[in-house]
Amino acid sequence: MTEWRTAPRPQYRFRMSSELTVLCFLLLHTGSLGFGILPGDALNHLEITENAILNATVQVCRSLAQAEGTDFTFPPQPFTAKTVAAACNAPQSSKTFRQAILFIIFRNVRVDLRHAFNASFHFDDEMFVGGRKIITDGLRAVKASNQQENFKAARQQLGEILHPLQDFYSHSNWVELGNKRPNANLIRSDSSIGNIADRSRATCRNCDGDDCTNNILEDVIEEKVLTSGYFDVVPLFSTKPAGKCSHGGAIDQTSKIEPKGGINKDTFSSSHGHLHIQAANVAIAATNELLEDVRGAAGDRPFLQMMGISKGSSKALCFVVDTTKSMSDDIDAVKTVTSSIINSKKGTEDEPSLYILVSFNDPGLGPLIKTTDPKVFMDAINALSASGGGDEAELSLSGLQLALTCAPLNSEIFLFTDAPAKDRQLKSTVRALIERTQTVVNFMITDSIVINRRRRSDNSQRQHRGIPASDAQLYRDLARASGGQAIEVSKSELLEATSIITDSSRSSLVTLLQAARSPGRADNFSFIVDETVTNVTVYITGRSVSFTLIGPTGESQENTGTAGPLITAVQSLGNFMTLWLKKLVGRWEMRMESTNPYTLKVVGQSPIDFLLDFLEPSKGPFTGFDALDSRPRAGFNGSLLVSLTGTDTATVTEVLLIESGGSDEIKGVVEPQGGGNFLVHVEMMPSVEFVVRVKGQNGTATPGASAVFQRQSPTNFKASNLTVTADSNSILVPGTPFSVPFSVTTSGTGGNFTIRATNNQLFNSTFPTSLFLEAGNSANGTVTLSAALNTPSGTDVTLTIEAEAPGGADTNYVVLRFSVFNTVTDFSGPVCQLLSQQSNCSDNCSSSTWSLSIQVSDGADGTGVASVSLKQGSGTINISPAADNENITLVSYSASCCSPDMELLVVDRVGNEASCFYTRDPNPPAAQSLSRKLSQSILFLLNVMALGLYSLTEGVVQ
Repeated sequence: MTEWRTAPRPQYRFRMSSELTVLCFLLLHTGSLGFGILPGDALNHLEITENAILNATVQVCRSLAQAEGTDFTFPPQPFTAKTVAAACNAPQSSKTFRQAILFIIFRNVRVDLRHAFNASFHFDDEMFVGGRKIITDGLRAVKASNQQENFKAARQQLGEILHPLQDFYSHSNWVELGNKRPNANLIRSDSSIGNIADRSRATCRNCDGDDCTNNILEDVIEEKVLTSGYFDVVPLFSTKPAGKCSHGGAIDQTSKIEPKGGINKDTFSSSHGHLHIQAANVAIAATNELLEDVRGAAGDRPFLQMMGISKGSSKALCFVVDTTKSMSDDIDAVKTVTSSIINSKKGTEDEPSLYILVSFNDPGLGPLIKTTDPKVFMDAINALSASGGGDEAELSLSGLQLALTCAPLNSEIFLFTDAPAKDRQLKSTVRALIERTQTVVNFMITDSIVINRRRRSDNSQRQHRGIPASDAQLYRDLARASGGQAIEVSKSELLEATSIITDSSRSSLVTLLQAARSPGRADNFSFIVDETVTNVTVYITGRSVSFTLIGPTGESQENTGTAGPLITAVQSLGNFMTLWLKKLVGRWEMRMESTNPYTLKVVGQSPIDFLLDFLEPSKGPFTGFDALDSRPRAGFNGSLLVSLTGTDTATVTEVLLIESGGSDEIKGVVEPQGGGNFLVHVEMMPSVEFVVRVKGQNGTATPGASAVFQRQSPTNFKASNLTVTADSNSILVPGTPFSVPFSVTTSGTGGNFTIRATNNQLFNSTFPTSLFLEAGNSANGTVTLSAALNTPSGTDVTLTIEAEAPGGADTNYVVLRFSVFNTVTDFSGPVCQLLSQQSNCSDNCSSSTWSLSIQVSDGADGTGVASVSLKQGSGTINISPAADNENITLVSYSASCCSPDMELLVVDRVGNEASCFYTRDPNPPAAQSLSRKLSQSILFLLNVMALGLYSLTEGVVQ
């Protein structure tokens, strides 16, 4: 066996990915609880996490290319989301890939902010068992979520477990014991972490002043005893036993108690900073090892989906459909447009990566169809039929809530109905989910004016009226809040109106302008078309709206309903008008005139876009910022994180918070952070609804052309005088009450505040329906959820907790996500047994073949084999269940004698893996089956070596 060692990486070691530097402001404290955060020579959680994700993704895409027989070109160093997505032949996924990376990093960083004093999250205080349990429980939840294709939940859990995994190597003495490779048993529940020190055993001596190089006792090193430093910021509460090591650092008060000093390796200036690089390198390898474990359980394509990379478009096609009896014509239109999109987009960069269908009726809802297979989706659409319905109103918002919780972030949803909402009490919940997911919702409303229609109920007939104006306004309000359209047409016009669905399914769609006026009035709006933008389209909703469009050259065109010098085509149906514009780079102006309410939206296709997160100061012991799960505080200063996507050269020059219904704006102070990331500070968050507009310079613009670009958030945001916070364990066990404590604070008047708590799985829940708050104070409550015992592992639970001020004048919320995971007793991987091997190999290997038969099982007490795949080998594989035993899987394999090796990857139903390696032997049956640990380690190191991160050195391990 050969020893692998890290090779020197002078150009890589201290070089932060250009995606990364922005997040360094998240923890600006004097002493962190893990690898450092600030940029500099020291490696940190952020760099370790992002580099590992980028490297793992490159490895997966390289493996897929090899399996498909296509070329793969490594992206240049340092890797970025843009270059890696391009190397994966998915450049249109660069935005969603970067969004996934940022989300995982935020969750990693949040561990320091939310769990600063929980020793298990940092492997402090010799909490090895507790720390490993956090990792292994979370890892199983990641795998279960991936099996259910709940990738948002998987990303959240992944970020949370990477933090303690990385801290192990900085806070324990693993590196001091001479280990240069990861502790593979940290991600396995069925093995020993190591020889953990007894609580009574002394492990450290005093440091020699500031020199802590040799403060770990010699017998601890010689006997390979595992220990970690104790940490506390309050000396009186210290639980450090006599003779134990401390974490060390300025804020660790235990380091002032004998034995004094510390052993952490967080930065070069830490107590054991001389070992910082060694610890960081092993943490990088450990992060890659965990990602490889996740990849093995999920498969290559699902792993990429978890990371936001899809083969076609990164967008989902998502429909929410009313199936009551009067909707027959509408359902036919849905079937037609679905078939058209699937057939025309297949194999192109615009092919949807995910298909979602939610049907609703009264009292029925669902089932939810969520699939990556267009045929499954088309079959589900074709199976829709119109029937029943009960009274006039339907459960439209319940269907929309379900779609919002399962669709990817920044999705676009289309809801079809001809009835008012029976569940209008969910309006604020739906609005909260729209803001948190930044999802666009379009309502396709037929017969919204008062008409007659018949609907059969039992054996009687009665008159039914279309959607009254007041009920239609609810749909208009939600559409406007999301940046979508409320399209009101007759049933005969609906099919033609669905052209917006075809347009919106295009990849790399960006918003250039969005505005609304209610009540209507004359107003002028401008937008910029830069040279990267194509297929510019204008959407207008409203009745009796006229306009004058002025192009960059000063040429104008009025609303005549026909094409002209600026408009190539026009479509007008009901209250909805679509304009397709000529490609002219520069500043455009739209002069709108109407006394009726109207909306205006301008979109186009461009690789350049932005991601947006609101931030709040950390409430923990350290100063810094955390991403908000709720609305920002109105009337106070605030901060935003703006991250450009699809470009490595553009820069942001201006960020404006613009009143949604007017022209007032607040200009932010932009602080470049590097790599297309910008921290934006505003003096005061608006008390009215607003959108975020970004302007910048494209660094790769054609010489002589305008480099200015403009983008806008489709989502309309609100600030609040209320603050709602909550935090809880992110894993929910079925059959066990699950408590979520929350707090509500008001900076305004006091009184009785209404509390609402809803979850997308409709689990039984209890919570206080009101809380009394005095002005400027807070109150606490608890939501308790109960999941049924038969709830599948990997089920994604979204909990929305809302607080509404007296009179309904103000609301705020917090949106939390949990993963359901059943208690696991199966910790062993599947087993492969060679049944036979045959070969007729000759000197001319190309004209001869070899074959083998293998039996795969998960043992008598196992959960069963979930998947078997060919990890190595170019032969033909056949997989089938045994005829007499459903717990046994039979595998047959045949290949050319020129391809002498094959490897199977077997995964059971809870994510335990086994790699089974076989090689052709001249004298069959001869085979060897490498252990899972050895096989995966060799594959991992070979892949990383191919990326230039490691090199093989001489040496032999006994």
